[in-house]
Amino acid sequence: MSLTACAELVERGDPDRFRAVLAAPVAARPVLLPLYAFNLEVARAPWVTSEPMIGEMRLQWWRDALEEIGSGGQVRRHEVVTPLADVLDPQGAALLDRLVAARRWDLYRDPFDDRAAFDAYLDDTAAGLMWAASRALGAPAAAEAPVRALGRAAGLAAWLLAVPDLEARGRVPLVDGRPDAVRALAAGALEQLRDGRRGIRSVPAEARAALLAGWRAPALLSRAVHDPGRVAAGALVESEAARRLALLRAALLGRI
Repeated sequence: MSLTACAELVERGDPDRFRAVLAAPVAARPVLLPLYAFNLEVARAPWVTSEPMIGEMRLQWWRDALEEIGSGGQVRRHEVVTPLADVLDPQGAALLDRLVAARRWDLYRDPFDDRAAFDAYLDDTAAGLMWAASRALGAPAAAEAPVRALGRAAGLAAWLLAVPDLEARGRVPLVDGRPDAVRALAAGALEQLRDGRRGIRSVPAEARAALLAGWRAPALLSRAVHDPGRVAAGALVESEAARRLALLRAALLGRI
């Protein structure tokens, strides 16, 4: 029942990752669904209230749950936490704790201090989640660098897609939003994609299901490089046919 609840949450709230789960081997789904449901619940926690203190309390609830999982003690019963406890070891719980801590940025209207702070946010959120999922599916420690490179690129692609909504909510999502800076940012992420692809030979086939979550990244980043004005205009989205082809290609290749 908990896995069903996780699937329903991800299907409603994170359709891109849900489609990635459906494209993954069946054996990977009980691992990916709790992780993606957790990520969804944490990601939306800061946005369900206008009071930062309430948002802090919501995020702390998830950090407390991860501490219970990581310590190996009794874990609270919850539709996401319960199956998540079956997926995580202490190191995996620590990875996700960094993700929750990074989401504190979403509570406030302060911009990122600099590019390093922005990169750290992507590394702790999107890249951290992809690496946690890969580890849970059996990826060795040697695969962390390439998996994180793919995760950061995928995270940036999703972030660029969200820029108009973030700005509408009063946030400053980019350190430098000028077109040339956006183009350079996207071009750098495409290079990270290439680096990650070269390094995933150390990722077992069964663990590559975690990489499919970034299936839209190559197309979105390429569009941002070609016409960075699309980002602010909210015109980065591909056609449905292009999205289906991209997911099929990623599933067949076992990478993004």
